[in-house]
Amino acid sequence: MKITEYIAQAEKTLFSFEILPPLKGQSMQDLCDGIAPLMEFKPPFVDVTYHREEFIYKKHPNGLLERVATKKRPGTVGICAAIMNRFHVDAVPHLLCGGFTKEETENALIDLNFIGVQNILALRGDAPKSENKFIPEPGGHTYTKDLVKQIVGMNHGKYLHEETETSFHTDFCVGVGGYPEKHFEAPSLRTDLKYLKEKIDAGAEYIVTQMFFDNEKFYEFVRKVREMGIDVPIIPGLKPITTLGQISMLPRTFFIDMPDALMDELEKCKTNADVKQVGIEWAIHQSKDLINNGIQVLHYYTMSKAEATYRIAKEVF
Repeated sequence: MKITEYIAQAEKTLFSFEILPPLKGQSMQDLCDGIAPLMEFKPPFVDVTYHREEFIYKKHPNGLLERVATKKRPGTVGICAAIMNRFHVDAVPHLLCGGFTKEETENALIDLNFIGVQNILALRGDAPKSENKFIPEPGGHTYTKDLVKQIVGMNHGKYLHEETETSFHTDFCVGVGGYPEKHFEAPSLRTDLKYLKEKIDAGAEYIVTQMFFDNEKFYEFVRKVREMGIDVPIIPGLKPITTLGQISMLPRTFFIDMPDALMDELEKCKTNADVKQVGIEWAIHQSKDLINNGIQVLHYYTMSKAEATYRIAKEVF
């Protein structure tokens, strides 16, 4: 079932979450055991992130460095199939521009369609750690809007190397990312919203936001998005802070602000346990406020660790 259909038919706020493919060496059973507790809250769908190849530099005896591709996580397509089979929920794979050609994207979409996936979250993706800016793959997409167009094209039977449209249509519902505090590469929020509008005009049907810790920034984002003429569902992304390191890492990595009231509490924390308790309580407060303001879906970034999200959902859903 499509995300837009779940939202249209919902009688109360829906619970959903995102997981990471496990590191190589871990099993699907490990992943399932980790997320199984969250099924108590009946998520209609679970997002599965996609990871491009990473690179290491191998030094040879002559001193030259060889750039070697390495894959640290198993494929998203197989994980989606396993989750759908095990938990009978819809899996929402992320597809990236970065690291993939158009042909590789088409092949992934063919596989996803074959296993019954109906929803895709289309993202540009970040630059790999070895590069300081995003560089598209040769033969790949530079912008998310173009990835959206490819997916929508396949919904109309348009494939890369077919001269005419075929009768083999996919039926994907496409989501895209939104940034309440703007994407860090955009020169202004207005410019970022213009890019978001281009993604919607290309055929995207819903938006999932980056994490935020100040609900007022989300509400202001929604207001400005609506003023742009965008009327698709907007799903807020939430993440509880769980460690001392995240207090500085999350703002630095995701270019987001921490509200003063939250920082006042976090600055009192001496241990990770203290931070986790504050983070959970803050996320519960955020969640209840969003529900009271009519938000139809709450989406949690779990990093494949269920405990904190479980404690939040127990209080909220």
